[in-house]
Amino acid sequence: MKKLTLALLLLFMAAAQSFAQDMKTYLYAERDTTQLYLDFYTPENVNDSTICVVYVFGGGFIGGHRDGDWEKAYFKQLVDVGFQVAAIDYRLGLKGVKGLGVTNSKPLEDAINMATEDAISAIAYLLEHAQELKVNKDRIMMVGSSAGAITSLHVDYAMCNGLLNANILPDSFRLAGVVSYAGAIYLSKGQVEYYRTPAPTMMFHGMADGLVAYDKLKFFNIGFYGTNSLVKRFEKFGYPYFARRFKDYGHSIALAGPFTVDDLLWFCRHYVYGKEQLQVDGTYRQLDKSKMPEHDVYSFKELYK
Repeated sequence: MKKLTLALLLLFMAAAQSFAQDMKTYLYAERDTTQLYLDFYTPENVNDSTICVVYVFGGGFIGGHRDGDWEKAYFKQLVDVGFQVAAIDYRLGLKGVKGLGVTNSKPLEDAINMATEDAISAIAYLLEHAQELKVNKDRIMMVGSSAGAITSLHVDYAMCNGLLNANILPDSFRLAGVVSYAGAIYLSKGQVEYYRTPAPTMMFHGMADGLVAYDKLKFFNIGFYGTNSLVKRFEKFGYPYFARRFKDYGHSIALAGPFTVDDLLWFCRHYVYGKEQLQVDGTYRQLDKSKMPEHDVYSFKELYK
């Protein structure tokens, strides 16, 4: 797969640099010696219908940044069409971990839990400061890429099942939606079960993803449930979802956000504003490969050597 063209990369960087001037940074939590920040981007016009996107970056729980050039260029797209964006830090629980695999999966579970707890704390901060930031508490969505997509799915899962630190949020609070770019749910026992109806969930995934399971991976009680597996669960129980599957693509779909903004707007119009209980599914064969990063070569073993 071709790399981003130099011209496109320069365009993204220029947009990100100018856009950074319209952002404010807030300390939203402290974990031991770690300070966690969020960057808050606001569109020119904010009203009761404005959606606040809590964005969680990717990086395999070993790297990544809330304010990378690619991320900021994507945020500019979102703000330009009317979204607020809260781009958050979270603890990178797999940084320095060696030998990760099915016989050593506890570090992955711990990393997901830490990231999920941090993201829930970021939501709590937004709710606490909703008036100051002009955030509509009924219009908060999670959007994540790769590890961030895993985290975003787990935030909703924790809220629906009373897990981790979900109790710091009001019992009546619900996410307006979840958007996962190459995400999955990890469980150390049992199968995916929502005790409360999950938020409308939008899932993008490459069907040849070698890093985050497109379907599912199971080893005894341990399971990693990707888009195909989650769709089956949502279908069975009538939960609203919107799935986009990309044939012959791997993990590069984690960074397809800038090329799917129209899908996101459609999702918001029908699921968030319209409250429609839709189940939409589709398989695609081609994005503009010249604009897609070369991530399809990554596999689990190569990332966690």
